Amino acid sequence: MRGATVLIVDDDEMLRDAVQRKLEGEQFNTITADSGLAALEVMSGSKGRKPDLVLLDIMLPDLEGTSVCQQIRQKSSVPIIMLTARNEEADRILGLELGADDYITKPFSPRELVARVKAVLRRVGPGASLTQKRTLEGAGVMLDLDSREVTVNEERVDLTPTQMRLLQVLMQQPGRVFSTDELLETVWDYEQYDPHLVETHISNLRNRIEDDPKNPQRIITVRSFGYKFAAE
Repeated sequence: MRGATVLIVDDDEMLRDAVQRKLEGEQFNTITADSGLAALEVMSGSKGRKPDLVLLDIMLPDLEGTSVCQQIRQKSSVPIIMLTARNEEADRILGLELGADDYITKPFSPRELVARVKAVLRRVGPGASLTQKRTLEGAGVMLDLDSREVTVNEERVDLTPTQMRLLQVLMQQPGRVFSTDELLETVWDYEQYDPHLVETHISNLRNRIEDDPKNPQRIITVRSFGYKFAAE
């Protein structure tokens, strides 16, 4: 985890510098960008090494952060954490729907920021596997934990790291109902309750693996309890 490269995208120079200092103090490498176009240029690889994680502000001077997120996600599964103001709930949800893995609301503490970055990188790193079984299968879905590939009815499906982690948690115990709190703790390493985070990622995952996302047959909602993976 240490030594990972984080791209910090924010037009607020003071905040950007403060985040950079904190992450570098925690032994992360950093790249900074003050606009959406600059961030996309970094992601293109023209500036050298691509980042392992992106911290992306929603309010940018040229492109909205949600647009930048969407363009990044079209070409990369790099983890994205959105930086948002407290009154931007609709934008936060849109960011998650477009493929962001998480969000942090401003103002945030440096400790919280580092904890979120580490949590996301843990989910996608070598230690992310929750089970010794290297392939999970059920209901026409196969998840290969070594190659990090998912197929549905033998056709490959592209998932973000968080979507894959969520699917893994559900598939490793088919039929078991996971509460929102359990998923937050297991998938995101969070203890606080945040229904939007789970609900939006469940919806995104259904859009990827269900034949009819409006009538899901694989990821089932158990009313008043949570969600389960129906293997049969």
